Amino acid sequence: MYFWIRRWFRTLPNYFLVLILNVILFYLFSGEIIEGLKLYFLFLQNFWTPQPDFYTESWSLSIEEYAYIIGPLLMFLSILIAKKASKTKLFLISSLLVIIISVLLRYQFHLSHSIDSVETWSKSLRKIVIYRMDSIYYGFIFVYIMNIKEAVFRQFNKVFFWTGILLFLGVHLLIFSTNMTPVNSRLFFNVIYLPLLSLNLLLFFPYAITITTNKQVEKLVTELSVLSYAMYLLNYSVVLLSIKYFMGFCSDSILIRIMALLIYCLLTVYLSKGLYRYFEKPMTNLRDKSFFKAKFS
Repeated sequence: MYFWIRRWFRTLPNYFLVLILNVILFYLFSGEIIEGLKLYFLFLQNFWTPQPDFYTESWSLSIEEYAYIIGPLLMFLSILIAKKASKTKLFLISSLLVIIISVLLRYQFHLSHSIDSVETWSKSLRKIVIYRMDSIYYGFIFVYIMNIKEAVFRQFNKVFFWTGILLFLGVHLLIFSTNMTPVNSRLFFNVIYLPLLSLNLLLFFPYAITITTNKQVEKLVTELSVLSYAMYLLNYSVVLLSIKYFMGFCSDSILIRIMALLIYCLLTVYLSKGLYRYFEKPMTNLRDKSFFKAKFS
């Protein structure tokens, strides 16, 4: 339970604040209240239906939130059912179960849905919770294997890294050279491509955690990491769409476009700093209060 408390104090306050801000901006720009708003408060806007155009960046957060709910619940139920079984084994079984169900659901999607464009595929499958839960659980299993085989991953981290590079380039060279798309290569994109991409990214991880840099670069990376969640929530719906509403992009000169880009970058960074300093960090600090530790640890 304390895991959930810590996770929710990290993610939910920012999410709900920016959601409300998006609702206000949408009303100011269009004079309308967004339909299906209540779904966003439960992260159901893209649970099994296509991701709406409103607050589009929230799609991945929905997947993450349900991954952190369903996984521990499955573990809890499996412990109740098999009390004498190893918790490690139950963790692996629960994770594999989620992965298998996600793959089967994507295959069922493949059999029952037609795709007419990349955008349709992205909204109808790539951004849907029930089809993408496995992406989180590949990471769970990979980190577990890294922990028990730490010496191997440390010794061969560059091999994993270059394997990831070659895999990424090879897959996408094949896609571009044969003109594969979700329309003409449905089975590959619906069932295989996304898990392959998840595995590809994980192969970079053993090497990435060993990289050392000078203090200035480390400080910059740390600061951007701290601000990354706020930037993720603010950069598109709040900042970019607001700039587009007031300035436009299509008919403006290159100078105006460059100015818009600079304004976009500055607003994203400074609004994110403000959100982190005055709201996100104070809310996150609450999770370390003795009340929550005593009640839910």
